[in-house]
Amino acid sequence: MEENYKKIKEFLDNNKAEYTAIEHEPMGKSEEVAKMRGVDIKTGAKSMIVRSEGRFYNFILSAAKKIDWNKVKTILKTKSVGLATAEEIMKTTNCVIGAVPPFGNIYEIKVYCDISLLENEEINFNAGTLTNSIKMKTKEWERIVNPEICEFGK
Repeated sequence: MEENYKKIKEFLDNNKAEYTAIEHEPMGKSEEVAKMRGVDIKTGAKSMIVRSEGRFYNFILSAAKKIDWNKVKTILKTKSVGLATAEEIMKTTNCVIGAVPPFGNIYEIKVYCDISLLENEEINFNAGTLTNSIKMKTKEWERIVNPEICEFGK
């Protein structure tokens, strides 16, 4: 999965984004990752691949929040929505669950960002692997990803 990390760093560098790369032991839960990074959990950018009617979308929200599926259905104007399977995530992003970066645009997937994430000056996220993280200014991330901003966290 090292190629994922290289692809993300290349994307950041090509867009002249300022960031800090961090290498660490693999972590699972958002709380553990935030503690290891020494940051508030709310600065974690939880990147979820959502499937609806055979299409994939990248929904990103603060790690302190949970996704409100009814709001996601409204945003996508659908009655059928759910998380992509591990196999679908691998096929779509070449990442394992928990390592998907908040850069759906790299994978040609539409990106939606919950407004709660933008309340943070900086965000932290796994960068395509479970052992590499990136910390960057939220405004920088928003500039290079250009997500659709909406409200779907609870």
